[in-house]
Amino acid sequence: MPMQKILPNLWFDHDALDAARFYTGIFPNSSITNTVTLHDTPSGDTDVVSFELSGYSFMAINGGPLFTLNPSVSFFLNFDPSADSDAKVLLDRMWSLLSQGGTVLMPLGEYPFSPHYGWVQDRYGVSWQLILTDPKGEERPFIIPSLLFTGPVAGKAEEAVNWYQTIFKDSKWGALARYPEGMEHDAPGSLMFSDFQLEGQWFVAMDSGYPHAFQFNEAVSLMVNCDTQEEVDRLWEILSYDPEAAQCGWLKDRYGLS
Repeated sequence: MPMQKILPNLWFDHDALDAARFYTGIFPNSSITNTVTLHDTPSGDTDVVSFELSGYSFMAINGGPLFTLNPSVSFFLNFDPSADSDAKVLLDRMWSLLSQGGTVLMPLGEYPFSPHYGWVQDRYGVSWQLILTDPKGEERPFIIPSLLFTGPVAGKAEEAVNWYQTIFKDSKWGALARYPEGMEHDAPGSLMFSDFQLEGQWFVAMDSGYPHAFQFNEAVSLMVNCDTQEEVDRLWEILSYDPEAAQCGWLKDRYGLS
């Protein structure tokens, strides 16, 4: 199985390993694959945890209290009734586990886009969108990272995705739904929901003009596994936008995504 090209890196104050143990205990076919301590980083000695949830790779780092997780980057969990007749039961069970000690952002219930959906920020600060998918639609993977373009980048989701697709191979658009006229906060034609592929992996992008108290920060970054130093240099040159935000292999792009 080829290595996952792009994987989310989650920044915790001190409980990365506890979070990884929690997630691998509730997601099927999951495990912690590696733990390592990095010495002499700007945050001091730092624990890094690699883990897989249902075959999807994550990293987590104990970086101290510099950055706080928020819902600008969340993770869709797609429960497909055509693939599993118990999809709704499994969704409810996962919702119960993830919401314990967490914060409900959108209550679990029926919405125009799904008969069963909810959005929750768990006890560790990671946000999850659980959805019963349309069995007639094109199949999607179980876990998909979701990017919510808010604040100064609200309305720029489509522009951003088009730009990312010029940078990464094996890219394409999937579903796309736009805001209609008459929305209180969102410009007509901006992206209410879209999904797309980069390097053959699915992502979601949405605009929100609502005055949220959060936007992209370093607490969730996307780590790109490169094959050569030349590839590292090329991507760094294209993606790096804010030189002051770049350190230890992290960069921040023109939309604030790390």
